[in-house]
Amino acid sequence: METEEILDNFKNKNILVIGDIMLDKYIYGEVDRISPEAPVQVVNVKKEKYILGGAANVANNTASLGAGTNICGVTGEDEAGNILLACLQEKHINGDMVFRDKTKKTIQKIRVVSQSQQLIRIDYENTVDISKNTEEKIICQLKKKIHNYDVIVLSDYAKGTITKEIAEFVIKYSNKKVIIDPKPKHKEFYKGAYLITPNLKEAVEMTGIYAENEDTISVIGHTLMEEMNSHILITCGAQGMYLFKKDGDFFKLPTKAREVYDVTGAGDTVIATIATAIASGGTMREASYIANYAAGIVVGKAGTATTAVEEIKREIKYDRSNIS
Repeated sequence: METEEILDNFKNKNILVIGDIMLDKYIYGEVDRISPEAPVQVVNVKKEKYILGGAANVANNTASLGAGTNICGVTGEDEAGNILLACLQEKHINGDMVFRDKTKKTIQKIRVVSQSQQLIRIDYENTVDISKNTEEKIICQLKKKIHNYDVIVLSDYAKGTITKEIAEFVIKYSNKKVIIDPKPKHKEFYKGAYLITPNLKEAVEMTGIYAENEDTISVIGHTLMEEMNSHILITCGAQGMYLFKKDGDFFKLPTKAREVYDVTGAGDTVIATIATAIASGGTMREASYIANYAAGIVVGKAGTATTAVEEIKREIKYDRSNIS
């Protein structure tokens, strides 16, 4: 299938993202003095903004790409949860499978920024697994609605939403292609998934094999592929991506980033783009190729960013024109 045809089909697909949803708050200000109370900078706040983070950023990316997007996760019964739900609505992400849990805090990451430099990050979170009652509610809703989606993404930040039971239900019984953004501590949850997309650090932790060079990355990828019975895509930042397919096919994609400004959320962009491209009829190789361009775009933007189909088309066209 032609790349442009795959991209044009994004708007016709429905993606379900399940995972740890977060709220990113950015506080922007100016620093021109040191506090008389302690040797710390004083930030004179000029503006604040809220951005979807974690699994919600994956959903934000699929929505930005034009796909119909539903998210399943948990927030606390707090003001941050209210703001998060409002942000989902603003981005046209269906949040009817977001459950409010009074025993959990809404995960919130607050970043204080001055002159494009992050000064400090403050995290509010409760990483204890969701209650059995909430877990049962999620699985019950998934049983009713999972047939509505073309591809499912499990976005696991190990904050308590992705339990063994939820992962097992989705992978074994959904009859859908399931793509995993993993955390090493939950490695055993993911066996049999269609595709797992660790970064290199996560892949090293999942195998215990140190990545010395390209040959050892190949050993890591093949080891994971056999252990997990899944296709494996290892993202390696400036080194690009390595795809290991169960049929023995392997290839490397060099990075497409022309300028790296901020890598925040780049992994979310990769998994969101791959999921939407596979849902749209792309092969694994084609989906990885498109995702590589998408990641190259977002790392050139400040903060947690997304891209859109037209931006990806322009980047691919620019590359091809330079090659020719």
